[in-house]
Amino acid sequence: MTTLPAKSSLPAMVVALLAAIGASVCCVVPLVLVLLGISGAWIAHLTALDPWRPWFIAATLLCLGLAFWTLYGPSSRCRTDGVCVDPLVLRRRRRWLWLATALIVLLLLFPYAVGWFL
Repeated sequence: MTTLPAKSSLPAMVVALLAAIGASVCCVVPLVLVLLGISGAWIAHLTALDPWRPWFIAATLLCLGLAFWTLYGPSSRCRTDGVCVDPLVLRRRRRWLWLATALIVLLLLFPYAVGWFL
């Protein structure tokens, strides 16, 4: 039995993170800019992306589902030809996936929880 590197879920996690940022850009970016002391009427134009939020959320959840399927699905440990993945590599990638998922959930929930902070 030989070991191979696990299939990478990195592209799915990166796309999910970018989609989560896109879903929360209408609320996160203006707040960060104001906290940095940057203001102006043009900040209000960042809310123009608000109608796109459901699409970004759907893309985020789809990419996260793909990443979880890659690392927890039936072919994540061994292939049909007997080639298996190193368990340490698989465990490390699963930890990174859960860390990225926690960050993404925080980004997705931020627009709904920002009212509590203000």
